[in-house]
Amino acid sequence: MAEAPDVPALPALRAVLPGGVLRRGGVVAVQDRVRAWGEAPSYLALALAAGASAGGAWCGVVGLPGFGIAAASGMGADLGRFLMVDEPGERWAEAVNVLAGAVDVVLVRPPRRPSGEHVRRIGARIRRTARQRGAVLLVAGEWPGADVRLRLTESVWSGLGAGTGHLTGRRVTVAVDGRGAAGRERTARLWLPAADGAVREWVAETAGSTGTAGTTDRQGFGGISAEIRDGGEVVRLWSA
Repeated sequence: MAEAPDVPALPALRAVLPGGVLRRGGVVAVQDRVRAWGEAPSYLALALAAGASAGGAWCGVVGLPGFGIAAASGMGADLGRFLMVDEPGERWAEAVNVLAGAVDVVLVRPPRRPSGEHVRRIGARIRRTARQRGAVLLVAGEWPGADVRLRLTESVWSGLGAGTGHLTGRRVTVAVDGRGAAGRERTARLWLPAADGAVREWVAETAGSTGTAGTTDRQGFGGISAEIRDGGEVVRLWSA
């Protein structure tokens, strides 16, 4: 069996992923939600799945009835390459094992912290061997021994004017660490999402620049910020 290539990522996320790709046989754990076991994935997990499908990979989604189809589409996802198992209940691990043999990426939110048996069995199922092409396990939440861990250390929403307006985008700082090649922590500053729903690098504005149309920040008239505390997101509003 010819060795399958690793799975592509969106250009804005390549700088923080080892080798700029999602490696087959690896586990990527993503954390940037308020509730550890909520029904929807984070924008960050969506962005990774969106980039994979946009690059031609097939994706399975397990245990996420609130999967953000519109948000994923705005990030460039090919929705025709997604297979959904919305509510597998206690059989979520079985669903992951089945999909891992058919798709390139499995995005899962376990209903609770996975057991050691879950970790071992799923790890064997996604591994790249002479008999199986391997898959990427993308976990919206925690996973013991994950190869790569992504988390938000800063999050600021933009778009409010003097107490009014509409949210137009979120600037974030993504920190990445893990095992092996991912051992050294790296960070990236992104629009996640930008005003048009896409994911792109955020570059600090210079004096005299106009910045992103329709956005304001802490130095403007007002806005929304979010602090990440113990894995949760604390949102604050302010205005002039």
